[in-house]
Amino acid sequence: MLGVIGEILVDLTGKETSDGLSFTRHAGGAPFNVALAAKRLGSKVGFFGSVGDDMMGHYLEAFAKAQGFDELALSVLPDRNTTLAWVSLEHGERSFSFTRKHTADYCFPAPLPKAFLTADLLHFGTLMFSKAEGRDFASREIAAAKKRGQTISFDVNYRDDLYASSEEAVAVYRQFLPFADLLKFSEEEVAIFGEDYVSSLSHARVFITHGAKGSEMRYQEKRLFVPSYPVTPLDTTGAGDAFYGTLLSSLEGKDFSTFSDEEWRHILAKSNAAGALSTLAYGACDGLPTQKEIESFLTKVAKRV
Repeated sequence: MLGVIGEILVDLTGKETSDGLSFTRHAGGAPFNVALAAKRLGSKVGFFGSVGDDMMGHYLEAFAKAQGFDELALSVLPDRNTTLAWVSLEHGERSFSFTRKHTADYCFPAPLPKAFLTADLLHFGTLMFSKAEGRDFASREIAAAKKRGQTISFDVNYRDDLYASSEEAVAVYRQFLPFADLLKFSEEEVAIFGEDYVSSLSHARVFITHGAKGSEMRYQEKRLFVPSYPVTPLDTTGAGDAFYGTLLSSLEGKDFSTFSDEEWRHILAKSNAAGALSTLAYGACDGLPTQKEIESFLTKVAKRV
């Protein structure tokens, strides 16, 4: 099983109308998007997170329950608010700001279910790193997972308005990234953390997304790059999550240490396709593709080459 631990929140996407600016709500949160992307592809997936006991939290609870996760442990916290991400779109590209005061996304009062203790792969969201409560939880659970011999995954998912500075964020992340076996960066995050630091993480398989250009895998001295596929995006929110959820679904339950370069290229190509397809709908979740949709897309691309 792929066990995903972290934030679930509401994305409020703004759109200019004749009456001004209106917002539509969508389920979101990078780890939740990753979990749902993997589930859409047929993987066995569990999700563990928290929402507030409010209108948005009840919406997320109902949405999550309808997705068919193999294990869903979602705490509804009566003394917390649900986190809101305000999303601005310009030519399909998004930017974020957060309403995150006394919120639930970094609070995890319930113990991990037994299914998570035996999952072969645990993926942790990283928004929790920006709060002391989240860092304490992550430190404890990551250490326990390493003792159990589980594979650990992080998506850096850096958000500048959650830290006083990029230097503060990098210092916090550096406490955790050395424990990962799998890591995802965007090319913008590589620039923030520094090429030398990212290259020093050679113990992990590092996946870097380059937007519409494609993606790469780095491991020790190896570097593999696979180009992406041209689409006209409506909304790039969650494209990286679609990419990474697809990639993790390809690793779940498998000994990926034996994979050949060709197998890794196939996984990156499939993940690139998922990221591209996800941009053809608004919101992070609505455009997440199925296995059949990815295969059909790749077949059409191959015929055009």
